[in-house]
Amino acid sequence: MVRKIFKTGNSIVVSLPKELLDSLRLVEGAEVDVNLDKTRGVITIAPAPTVIKGVDEEFARQVSEFIDQYRPALEALARS
Repeated sequence: MVRKIFKTGNSIVVSLPKELLDSLRLVEGAEVDVNLDKTRGVITIAPAPTVIKGVDEEFARQVSEFIDQYRPALEALARS
């Protein structure tokens, strides 16, 4: 997928299509990891891992799976 780099304010940005963001469940304000592989000349962008201090990693995984499974219901509840 080819995208353009452009300037907005004092920043240089690359826009990402909504479908791509939706598939990764990324929204405006979400944190991402940006990495450069100098040997290959490649930049990768991936969702940043969610780390909550003091929360067991297994518990966090279970909560994440629960949210993924019941996302439509949870979003409907949030709207009401």
